[in-house]
Amino acid sequence: MNIIQRPKGTNDVYDAYGRKVLYIRNLIEKIANNYNYNYFRTPTFERTEVFKRGVGDTTDIVEKETYDFIDRGNRNMTLRPEGTAAVVRSIIENKLYVNGMNKVWYFMPMFRYERPQSGRLREHFQFGFEAFGSNSPLIDAEIISIAVNILKNLGLKGVKVNINTLGDTESRNNYRNELKKYFESHLNELCDDCKERFNRNPLRIIDCKYDANLDIIKNAPKITDYLNDTSKEYFDNVKKYLDCLNIEYEVNPKIVRGLDYYTHTVFEITATIKDFGSQNVICGGGRYNNLVSSLGGPDYPSVGFGMGIERLINALEKEELIPCDKQIDAYVCYISENEKKCAFEILNYLRENNIKSDMCYSNRNLKGQFKEADYNNSKYIIIIGEEEEETNIFTIKNNSTKNEYKINKKDIINFLKENKYE
Repeated sequence: MNIIQRPKGTNDVYDAYGRKVLYIRNLIEKIANNYNYNYFRTPTFERTEVFKRGVGDTTDIVEKETYDFIDRGNRNMTLRPEGTAAVVRSIIENKLYVNGMNKVWYFMPMFRYERPQSGRLREHFQFGFEAFGSNSPLIDAEIISIAVNILKNLGLKGVKVNINTLGDTESRNNYRNELKKYFESHLNELCDDCKERFNRNPLRIIDCKYDANLDIIKNAPKITDYLNDTSKEYFDNVKKYLDCLNIEYEVNPKIVRGLDYYTHTVFEITATIKDFGSQNVICGGGRYNNLVSSLGGPDYPSVGFGMGIERLINALEKEELIPCDKQIDAYVCYISENEKKCAFEILNYLRENNIKSDMCYSNRNLKGQFKEADYNNSKYIIIIGEEEEETNIFTIKNNSTKNEYKINKKDIINFLKENKYE
């Protein structure tokens, strides 16, 4: 019988890789709490209209990469390809905008039908931070600082922000018209996708990965030359607040991002990563002031970013920055079957007091139990024999130094906590 394998472009998450995912998630949650961002989760699938109207039906995501299906109620549904549009749908539906600002973070699986490659899977996990309800450049700087803070806390070096602006609606329309004039005489030099983008969304020609090295792309008009005074002032203030936070950045006119909903600030964050070369963009985001209203909500300005977990883990592994060793605080061993019940009671006592611990559930001898303690990388081993059970004084062994201690049951918790880093 053939073994059933996981679908192409997906991952099983377990053991060391699972510990890496949780390590990153826990760090993200801690930083989210420090910045006062609240956890958010949306359904795995939404009505297709959410992403067509939100992400934009001229994007590669919606045109080529979404997992679409018709459910048993004959409704068009789509597996979530990105987080922002779904979060916006929820904010509108639940009228969260009446509370003023909403600052949220999420950690969810996304689905895109694309060619699987390193760090890019068909089912991948992404986390993001979104701030709704403020049109202040302060929030743009805060959102960027969160992403930078996460990457630096994970230990990545050379973290740098590449930033640009698309301006307001007026500036963007001016730029769009100039791009159409510029590319009109060069259409034959563009790829088929960009020929389609010419009429529907010419800004996306700048973002094309296939044509990126063409001179006509490199010499294309820059958005910064078509900004009105309001957009220029906004962008200058974002940069001023980044300077205030001592965040290194570089203005890059080529950054437009791949989604239709961006306005004003757009950014990508890079880091120095072994073997990544120029493909070292870890994070991207920006401001999308018109997204909420485009999905039927009120005028509710927004800014945020998203970051892929698989690509981030790949970067951290290249730089040897992410811990993955299995480790527990204590492993409870029993000398004979007679002490197994006592060992189980002690194990429960440890866990109730937040001591990460385990024991052997099979009938292995003491030597076999020691091997399991080593496999779990246990800091301490608690040995229970007939004498220990009768006296409530247990032998505790440091599994690294091999030092042994006789500790009364009532003092075990304090001993383990006080000597955790012995």
